[in-house]
Amino acid sequence: MNPILPRNYFVPDVEARVMPDGRLYIYGSFDVLNSNVYCSYEYHVFSTDDPTLTNWVDHGVSFTNTVEQPGLPWLPGELLWAPDAIHKDGKYYLYACSAGDGEVVAVSDKPYGPFTDSKRVVGADGDGIDPAIFVDDDGQAYYFWGQFSLRGAKLKDDMCTVDQDSLVYGVLTEQEHGFHEGASIRKINGKYYLVYTDISRGKATCLSYAISDSPLGPYKRCGVIVDNMYCDPYTWNDHGSICEFKGQWYIFYHRSSQNSNLNRRVCVEPITINADGTINEVCMTSQGPSGPINAFETIDASIACRMRGSLYIKNEHPEAEVANEVLVECGGGNFKDAWAEYKYIDFGDSVSSCKFNVRGNGVIELRVDGSDDVIGSVEIDGGEGFNEYTMKITKETKGVHALWVFFKGKGMALDSFVFEK
Repeated sequence: MNPILPRNYFVPDVEARVMPDGRLYIYGSFDVLNSNVYCSYEYHVFSTDDPTLTNWVDHGVSFTNTVEQPGLPWLPGELLWAPDAIHKDGKYYLYACSAGDGEVVAVSDKPYGPFTDSKRVVGADGDGIDPAIFVDDDGQAYYFWGQFSLRGAKLKDDMCTVDQDSLVYGVLTEQEHGFHEGASIRKINGKYYLVYTDISRGKATCLSYAISDSPLGPYKRCGVIVDNMYCDPYTWNDHGSICEFKGQWYIFYHRSSQNSNLNRRVCVEPITINADGTINEVCMTSQGPSGPINAFETIDASIACRMRGSLYIKNEHPEAEVANEVLVECGGGNFKDAWAEYKYIDFGDSVSSCKFNVRGNGVIELRVDGSDDVIGSVEIDGGEGFNEYTMKITKETKGVHALWVFFKGKGMALDSFVFEK
């Protein structure tokens, strides 16, 4: 189910890697609840061997850049932005960047760190953000970095020095590819795939991909894989990667919450690599990699995959360490523009009613698959506190559908809902 990590973790910019032990590891930035800046001064590493990507281990802090523990000694106390990691010759290399354009590599003998002995990436340090690392079948390592225009080059055997003779500017560009930032490289069936943050739809919400016959290009733009538009009214960017795990390919991406472009959480969708090498665009879902959500188990309203109008996910108790999130209707919306979407819900053979834990005043309607047909409606007049309301389902609904929850009212907040047979 999306988001895939527990609610106290905000992990954007994820690079997913299957390491030699067979586990899937994710390396990302680390947003902090209630912070007003991107990311933080530390990274965490998570891993799983669960085929449904449901159960994750937090391996703790893997790298820091505080004044007291400077992972970038030449830039102590700079925020850490999107990282990447790779295994080569028995060592694990973490490539990190900072808000001050610092580019650093640190080493560990474990995939989850701690990563130490940090060194500048010579030739890239001070020149941009968002490192991406790739080791080809012949053992040659390649390094990519930058914003708006992507640079790429071979790395020397020390894994920290850019081979200037191989340096290519404009591997991806904003003009030709829609490239904004966040490159990630993989090799599939002899072709090289660059996944990147694409700004072509007006905001940097798309993860798109380009393909080449060579690691350093030229790359042909191929299309969008996922777009996180409408995950939050103020969503701005996306950043992620693709990875094959136990025979299935996935796209890892993030979505923001709490009416901001921060508080970003990692989400996952299964994807298919077609016979011709292309990847079809997939939509954001609430179900994620684990399959349709059981309608007869309580559904947390904050897992809505898209929302429009005056809806957003709000943290009810900002002082708490773990976000207590509800779906809030804050502006007196109407049925035309205030809705939340849940993809996908399994209604089984039939449903008779739905119980809502909700507050405020107004009306809630349910529809499925974007249809204009209303399958149920209930009036809410509960005031400030959360109360339970039961809606009768008036139209036969069975099987798996996208559920759309429409709101009309003021001060409404939905905590959870569950269907009954």
